[in-house]
Amino acid sequence: MGNNGRVTRPASARAPRLDQVCAAAVEVARDAITEVEPTDIGDHLQAVAEGDRLVTHYFECRMAGYRGWRWAVTVTRVARSKHVTICETVLLPGPDALLAPGWLPWQERLKPGDLGPGDLLPTPADDERLAPGYLLSDDPAVEETAWELGLGRPRVLSREGRADTAQRWYDGDHGPDAAISAAAPAAARCGTCGFYLPLAGALRQVFGACGNFFAPDDGRVVSADHGCGAHSETMVDTAETPVEELPTIYDDSAVEAMSVGPAPGPAEAAEPAEPYGQP
Repeated sequence: MGNNGRVTRPASARAPRLDQVCAAAVEVARDAITEVEPTDIGDHLQAVAEGDRLVTHYFECRMAGYRGWRWAVTVTRVARSKHVTICETVLLPGPDALLAPGWLPWQERLKPGDLGPGDLLPTPADDERLAPGYLLSDDPAVEETAWELGLGRPRVLSREGRADTAQRWYDGDHGPDAAISAAAPAAARCGTCGFYLPLAGALRQVFGACGNFFAPDDGRVVSADHGCGAHSETMVDTAETPVEELPTIYDDSAVEAMSVGPAPGPAEAAEPAEPYGQP
């Protein structure tokens, strides 16, 4: 016996063949679009086979605000029949369609600075940045102060919350990589500045508040290795430079002749006349 090989062929996904009767029904598909004016329907773009005797016609959409969208009309026919019927009509986005951005929950749409006066921003009950107050804050300095003063808060920053805050501050405009910090002298770091006010708790080692009225970061949290040109130890020596006095210069190149005579008006009789001119 010889080798007969495979007796059956493997099943394969055969691409549907374009039905010519359905593909030719362009005007039938165009007339099925009745939701808009005829001027909102553009040129016929293509006919795509969806299955046996099932074809979708695509037309250009010319409605304002729907750039790149297409009208899709699916037609079909029964076997051995030349009569084409409409299955459905729908407006679909094309490859370069102008689409609205994906929907996001409001918590994910918020950005820093969106909260305005009078706005309320509720905090989720399962916010991982917070931990219940009875678990303490995982920050010994804060815990000690709170218990000594008899203070208590329902929730405090968790370890993840502090780490996220520290990383955000450090990478922001008040960290070591900020443009103003890179342009400042290497020795002008906030940690050695007299206007630097360290924070309390575990963040004290890295962060503090700027208290220099003339600094651009005044009233903001800065990292200890941040810096600016308003460092407290920035001293500029202003030595007094003597001003050289220039000699007095007389211009004798031009002489203006002036006549000298008695003052106008009557002279007193009792007063002798004063001689004028050369003696």
